Amino acid sequence: MANTRFVKIHDQLHYIGVNDRYTHLFEAMWPLPDGISYNSYLLDGGSETCLIDCVKIDSIIEFMEKLRSVLGGRGLDYVVVNHMEPDHTSSLKAVVESFPGCKVITNSKAVKMMENFYGIGEDRVVLVGDGDTVKIGERELTFYSTPMVHWPESMVCFEEATGTLFSQDAFGGYGTLDGAIFDDQIEWDKYRDETVRYYTNIVGKYSVQVTRALKKLEGLDIKMICPDHGPIWRENIEPIVKLYSDLSEQKTEDGVLIVYGSMYGNTEMMAEAIARALTEEGVRNIRIRDVSKTHLSYLISETWNYRGIILGCPTYNVDLFPPMRTLVETLKKQKMKNHILGTFTNYSWGGGAEKQMAAFAEESKWEVLPTTIDVMGAPEDEDLEKCRQMAKEMAEALAKYR
Repeated sequence: MANTRFVKIHDQLHYIGVNDRYTHLFEAMWPLPDGISYNSYLLDGGSETCLIDCVKIDSIIEFMEKLRSVLGGRGLDYVVVNHMEPDHTSSLKAVVESFPGCKVITNSKAVKMMENFYGIGEDRVVLVGDGDTVKIGERELTFYSTPMVHWPESMVCFEEATGTLFSQDAFGGYGTLDGAIFDDQIEWDKYRDETVRYYTNIVGKYSVQVTRALKKLEGLDIKMICPDHGPIWRENIEPIVKLYSDLSEQKTEDGVLIVYGSMYGNTEMMAEAIARALTEEGVRNIRIRDVSKTHLSYLISETWNYRGIILGCPTYNVDLFPPMRTLVETLKKQKMKNHILGTFTNYSWGGGAEKQMAAFAEESKWEVLPTTIDVMGAPEDEDLEKCRQMAKEMAEALAKYR
């Protein structure tokens, strides 16, 4: 009978990850409606054993039971730390204390963090650099530095005999593993959007570094990808690599995302008018989001995805409506590209939002539509005509990319 504490990937590799269905916000910021998995792997090299990445400390009892079960009374010789973020390392101290002879394989950039976070010193460390190989009994792991994907110490390791890439946060996504752990056992569409959201929320700002990392790894004969979150990729490696490549290159989808804020309905009326006019201009892929109701996590993901972005809000204290200001400031830091931008604003007794939107448009370096709209109070016919003009300009701008 199969052991339900762990999953056999092949004779030398077992999955001992855990699901987190309790945390509401990843990094205390990003919603987890479907939870998240923390993946960990036990590599058996015959004469030596190696744990590859740990899990969040909240699941330490379950995790240690799985680890001891798969070891079957044997000791643990090594633990690989590919990435120091605590969702993968907060259980590390418990592991090394439980196995006093265990050595930690990591890089020089991680050592100071490890000592600072957990009091684990260099005497427990086997240092590796880019391209270094470490023998685990009859097996070998080769390490590749992937800095700023998405921390400076980040690296991956590759087991050439089976073509297995242990990719830490790369190729991962939000969502628990509900019974199945392999990509060919799941409905990919269920995970795709959460993979995109994970990338854009966590890794997106470092897309240049992701592209470099993908280039570095493209010469490897990868037959399986074992990430630290989400499913193990063994049948559909090309699609997940292509998705990450497209995301890192910031390829955008033909369509328009309209994000608006409205206190009393006037700005919303303009958003609706623009959307209707876009439809009349032949645009089929349109999504409207209320910035006050939609979490920033989803707005980042959807902004990354759509080529056309139209932002609108009222003036609030001579500035942008606060939820829109939060979005705009976040978009500045995300360093997004390949977008077309339109803006519309509204005021009751004094303006200010229009100037802030114009400043964002200039700083974004996106293609900016000629027409901008700033309306006092309820939009009149001439204002709605400007909405139609903005929609026409957006449709024409999108058409150039088809």
